[in-house]
Amino acid sequence: MADLPILTIMTFVPALAALLIALIPAQFENVIKQVALSAAVLIAIPAVWLFFAFEDPAAGELAFHESIPWVQQFRIRYEMGIDGIALVMVVLTALLTPLAMLCSWHAIKEQVKGFFAAMLLLECGMIGVFCAADLFLFYVFWELMLMPMALMIGIWGGPNRVYAAVKFVIYTLAGSLLMFVAILYSYGVAAEAIGVPTFNIIQLQNTLPGAIEADVQWWLFAAFALSFAIKVPMFPFHTWLPDAHVQAPTAGSVILAGVLLKMGAYGFLRFGIPFFPMAAAWFAPLFIALSVIGILYGSLMALAQDDIKKLIAYSSVAHLGFVTLGIFSGSVMAAQGGVMQMVNHGISTGALFLLVGVIYERTHTRGVNDFGGLAKTMPIYATIFLIITLASIGLPGTNGFVGEFLVLNGTYQNHPFAAALAGLGVILAAGYMLTMYRNVFFGKVPDKWADLKDMSFLEGVTLVPLVIACIWLGVLPNHVLHKTEASVTQVVQVLTVATAKLEADRKAEEVADAR
Repeated sequence: MADLPILTIMTFVPALAALLIALIPAQFENVIKQVALSAAVLIAIPAVWLFFAFEDPAAGELAFHESIPWVQQFRIRYEMGIDGIALVMVVLTALLTPLAMLCSWHAIKEQVKGFFAAMLLLECGMIGVFCAADLFLFYVFWELMLMPMALMIGIWGGPNRVYAAVKFVIYTLAGSLLMFVAILYSYGVAAEAIGVPTFNIIQLQNTLPGAIEADVQWWLFAAFALSFAIKVPMFPFHTWLPDAHVQAPTAGSVILAGVLLKMGAYGFLRFGIPFFPMAAAWFAPLFIALSVIGILYGSLMALAQDDIKKLIAYSSVAHLGFVTLGIFSGSVMAAQGGVMQMVNHGISTGALFLLVGVIYERTHTRGVNDFGGLAKTMPIYATIFLIITLASIGLPGTNGFVGEFLVLNGTYQNHPFAAALAGLGVILAAGYMLTMYRNVFFGKVPDKWADLKDMSFLEGVTLVPLVIACIWLGVLPNHVLHKTEASVTQVVQVLTVATAKLEADRKAEEVADAR
């Protein structure tokens, strides 16, 4: 398998399956579902192999590298390759997609053909984003993701689905267009610096920091950062997220929370900091402040929600605040925690949305106060929900604890006040998650829910793998941390050196002014 273009296969098999589905008559719904699920499972199998076969590449290199000419006139190449950070995100994508399809097996009753084709195209775009080693190719995949997700929200979503889909598209496009301008400028700078135009990500990482003046770096970093901040989403660019989550079908919410939101954080690690380190160092205090605000704001907003899905959406704003806090803290430990939290959030929050989908399919409501006593009528469901809830609030022994502990401990080394404020988010998370759990599962069972059926076999198959992952990564987090350590360390070293240089320049200016 090592000799095969494994990344290309994983990226484009879903697209080929979507094309095959387009040729199947719409009335053969079971065949369409089986083709889609088979393709997703076929991607998950090599993804698991990829995880165990991965070895840290040398500095400045990518594993499983593929490269062929594409648009030779502009030196655009079809290049694929992954580092440790991309690896864990590819694996997470490949594992969540078939689970999202399973939860849609009976839930999607209209335009089944279009839905599963959109899911497959979305998987193609997501894996392509993480595997692209050419900046232009990365942008192609980045934009490719937009339409399938917008269609999933706009066609198969809730009552206000069109509003949520349009808002999602406008926010995403606004950031993407600015990023594209910055990509073209960076391409021109690289051409002047090395004499040959290139979109190769590794060459750009080696060339751009020394070829762009600091004041220009700030503008370019801002263009990239706006796109990534919207995608994360960071406060105050988060307002599209609650609408998108609430209106999206369950599968859309799972993929949105599990993978799409992580692409902003991935962009900071892969492009923002390595391309423009001086600007990243200059903006780091702002991003740390916004991350802390996002943690507290998201937590307080979650406390105020009476819709379970919207509560989970705002909890995502808080949890992803920990991710960006770790990335910009200047600590390897915190950045490792941030990457770990990217994975953890995808697992636990994806599972929470699946669980909300289970109860919504039965009752067509998801109000926090609409239920009560479900632990009596649905004991298996209540048990799994409790495990995932405890993982979400970071109980020791679960995956959520590892990521938050590393972020807070690492951040405390350089920014103790920020770490202390962010720690309040852990307390607030326990408040809103346990309050929600108490209201839904304890107390008197309303008469209309007295005969609710517990989880089906299919629902159990969908959720049990995520429960196992929560415990596995909580007990053995090094299985992920060892894969990402080298890549994360390189990024943090770049940021640390730039921060030190920025501080030295400030002191030199102060001395000069004093004279």
